[in-house]
Amino acid sequence: MSTERKVVLTCAQPTGNLHIGNYLGAIRNWAELLDDYECYFGIVDMHAITVPYVPAELRRSSLDTLALYVACGLDPERCRLFLQSHVTGHTELAWILGCVTPLGQLERMTQFKDKARRQGERVNAGLLYYPVLMAADILLYNADLVPVGEDQKQHVELCRDIAHKFNNTYSETFRLPDVYVPSTGARIRSLQDPERKMSKSDDNTNGALYLLDEPRVLRKKIMSAVTDSGSEIVAREDKPGVTNLLTIWSAATGRPIAELEEACRGLSGYAPFKELVADAVVSLLEPIQLRYKALAEDKSRLESIIAQGAEAAQKRAWRTLSKVTRKTGFVERPRK
Repeated sequence: MSTERKVVLTCAQPTGNLHIGNYLGAIRNWAELLDDYECYFGIVDMHAITVPYVPAELRRSSLDTLALYVACGLDPERCRLFLQSHVTGHTELAWILGCVTPLGQLERMTQFKDKARRQGERVNAGLLYYPVLMAADILLYNADLVPVGEDQKQHVELCRDIAHKFNNTYSETFRLPDVYVPSTGARIRSLQDPERKMSKSDDNTNGALYLLDEPRVLRKKIMSAVTDSGSEIVAREDKPGVTNLLTIWSAATGRPIAELEEACRGLSGYAPFKELVADAVVSLLEPIQLRYKALAEDKSRLESIIAQGAEAAQKRAWRTLSKVTRKTGFVERPRK
């Protein structure tokens, strides 16, 4: 019986500030996979240039994201943390996969249609090709499982379609990846509009609790969070604001919502309730912020993590790429 561990791969752009929803709903769950899976966590800086950006900010945010990942528990000794642009194969494989991908499928992608509608004539071809590059990110490592949010599930389905078509055209090559859904994952909503999920690109920064917000900022945002009519502190469909704060408190402390509701009985108004939520959030993020600060100030450590992650990722990428290029008919590369 094979003892090879299944491969988990997930990637995120280094744009925008990571918030508590990213941590509680995703990153913390990724850290729990390290012992049982071979994990690859990519920072996809090449995806980030499909929209207007500032090069210096991209470089800085790539390193900031890396430091935050490690501070949040993604141990570089137990997983592969890498920058997409540092691994040869992502764009090469994307070109090959693009040649078996029907144009119509790309034009039907929901995210492309939404962004193209907003950008109008400024929309670039990279945005259309984005899902093919995402498919290459996944298939380059022959991942078994891909943890993604709801908004990316369509892209994983396209990835499976592309892999299936390549396998049928050139023979069995790629595994068909499955979406990984954790058994627990908090769905954190905007503090200012609890009908929408918390977003790192939200124009209203008061709606998100960023991982690097100072304690006083975290408290101010929570104290000004939208609540609901009435004073009852319960998680209920008609009380989305209170439900969101209870969800954050529960996820931050590990205490069941029912227990927190009981603890709030007798409180006068929402202010004392919000103070309790703020205390829990500040306690949760304080050690992450301390670890991040130490890492961000140690450039040589970050460079070492990048190099170590890229080396490990490249070894796996070469194996896949050499198999793909041979099957597609390219002459073998000269060995150095």
